[in-house]
Amino acid sequence: MQVWVNLGSIETVKDFVSIVAHFNGDAELKSGKYVVDAKSIMGIFSLDLSKKLLLELEDPTEEEMKSIDKYIVKD
Repeated sequence: MQVWVNLGSIETVKDFVSIVAHFNGDAELKSGKYVVDAKSIMGIFSLDLSKKLLLELEDPTEEEMKSIDKYIVKD
């Protein structure tokens, strides 16, 4: 599953990683040609956080999706 997320601050990234770290499947964040592990705080900080990021999740549960709802970009 793919969704766009916004992680515009250091505190937001810390909270996001603490949530996603408990997901069972793989999680990747993509920004242009760059792809990082969404469970890696250092990896996320290597991306341009001023832009929305594409989050790719492997078989997320409904509960997992609800836990990151506040970061999902609503168009």
